Amino acid sequence: MATPVKVYGPTLSTAVSRVLACLIEKDVQFRLVPLNMSKGEHKKPEFLKIHPFGQVPAFEDESISLFESRAICRYICEKHPKKGNEALYGTNPLAKASIDQWLEAEGQSFNPPTSVLVFQLAFAPRMKIKQDEGAINLNGEKLAKVLDVYDRRLEESRFLAGDEFSLADLSHLPNTHYLMGTEKGELFTSRKNVFRWWSEISTRDSWKQVADMQKPKN
Repeated sequence: MATPVKVYGPTLSTAVSRVLACLIEKDVQFRLVPLNMSKGEHKKPEFLKIHPFGQVPAFEDESISLFESRAICRYICEKHPKKGNEALYGTNPLAKASIDQWLEAEGQSFNPPTSVLVFQLAFAPRMKIKQDEGAINLNGEKLAKVLDVYDRRLEESRFLAGDEFSLADLSHLPNTHYLMGTEKGELFTSRKNVFRWWSEISTRDSWKQVADMQKPKN
């Protein structure tokens, strides 16, 4: 029986939840190793051997260690092509290239403004940090332009990379999940194709499981 892979970090982390969703989609057994980041466990020497930048997630597969959530997701899919959702990272070079280009769009165009918005709108209130209205407004404008591009793409395609749900879509789940509960959720719901896409990808069993893992335990 295969040894479960290890994922280090809190489920509330957007990057950690991206990896968890991928593992569930691919039906790969894993063990979540929580870190108390308020106590600096992610900066301890033993953890820095796994993730040299002292961030999350860190990932271990027996003797192999990786960091950076999108790279981890690609590795999982490449190692287990026949497990779980076989189309998650494409089944031919063209499909992979299409997925990769939209993963790049997510990382370079979508993630920067949404990461700022997630922190300002979802995490700052929990941490009792004053919100930066200028940053919220500026990044809301940036996100609106990105979503205009997405809306045009999703008018002609069921998912971002084609007709199959893929890593390109999955990678958008964590940040959007947080933003849908804020004032910026309107940026998604007001765009017909984007909202249709979000309604479909956010109700996948894999993401429902991750969302359940994020809920406070009584």
